[in-house]
Amino acid sequence: MLRTRMDKVASPWISRTSILSHPSLPTPSSSSSRFRVFCKSHLVAKDLNLKLVLHDALDSCGTDTTHARAARDGYSAQIQNMSDIERETSICINRCVDLGKTALYIAAEDDSLISHSSVPLPIDAFLERLDDLTTDYCPHYSSSIGSSPETLLDSIEKYLYNIKGFRRTISSHPPAPNAFYLHSVLTQRCGSAVILALIYSEVLKMLRLWGVIDFDVEIYYPHDPLGLPRAYDKKKSKESDQQHIMTSESLLVEILRNLKETYWPFQHGNSKSLFLGAADAADCTDSGFHCASAKAAQHRLNRGVWTSVLFGDMRCALSACERLILLRSNWDDLRDYAVLLYHCGYYEDALQCFKLYKEAKQTSGLSTNAAEDDALDKLIFRLSLILTEEGWRRPSRNFLHRNSEPW
Repeated sequence: MLRTRMDKVASPWISRTSILSHPSLPTPSSSSSRFRVFCKSHLVAKDLNLKLVLHDALDSCGTDTTHARAARDGYSAQIQNMSDIERETSICINRCVDLGKTALYIAAEDDSLISHSSVPLPIDAFLERLDDLTTDYCPHYSSSIGSSPETLLDSIEKYLYNIKGFRRTISSHPPAPNAFYLHSVLTQRCGSAVILALIYSEVLKMLRLWGVIDFDVEIYYPHDPLGLPRAYDKKKSKESDQQHIMTSESLLVEILRNLKETYWPFQHGNSKSLFLGAADAADCTDSGFHCASAKAAQHRLNRGVWTSVLFGDMRCALSACERLILLRSNWDDLRDYAVLLYHCGYYEDALQCFKLYKEAKQTSGLSTNAAEDDALDKLIFRLSLILTEEGWRRPSRNFLHRNSEPW
């Protein structure tokens, strides 16, 4: 049973929980079990019997994954509410999925993987902080009573960006991970455009519930590196605004894709995809810097150390991939997950994912890339040879905790 965000509600300032309609959910299976993952891309959907390995792998080497599993289960329970219609619904009006809570579940799992803390991230406390943002706006609302929609929205914007001081982080490569965690942005008031858009939408939904906003409102999501999310009266929208509307699915995908890129252990130049960087490292054809990056990433994987995003973090990269697979947004996430499994020595699982991905490409008419297709075929061939060797076995229980130096 999903808990409400606030235990005590006083009219008219009622909890955002009332915005959300939570149908009764079956108890989500543990993230270590064999998921029935429904992956889709464009017109094709296929039921995959796919095992997600991260939490079991960490358990096997003695790492406590209790909090990480709880956060993953919370994330899974939320996205189960996403119908095809809900996926394409603007973040300003969605009801079935609590996007704020879902974003905090993402942060809570990664916090557990990185910090190894004995206590979980206090999700309820950060949800209350998110609610307090709306409540704190009320004293500023009195001056906008009876004003035009533009004046009211301008008042809300000044409240968030001037009075509260929320601002966008300066772009970097790789991007700073804190910019994509809701709890961090609420604390530091500095974050990515996608998290700022999420915060903005949560405030707008609460104000609409309270009757402060009585017109259709939308958020303009910027695609440039400096712009801020802006609210506008939907009646005055232009056709060109459609490409700047953030939906429930696109918001979660944007968060997770950025986290995947941030933590990717095989950092790359602008000319390479994430997959090609990892495939070249597997083929030993990359530059010395990238091979050193791969070796350092493996060292951090072995030691459980997280000191810099320069060389990535295998655990968080795997976690981002698994949550994208559960979200069933794009087949490429399955391929990227597979190449990470290859580097971790999970050859059977990697081969299964690669074959499922290749089958999907052949049957669904997905766009192709010659370099990526060639790298994929080489990896499948190499995995087939590895698995035919008589002495092959799964990674030892200590594969996450070998203590060899990286150089």
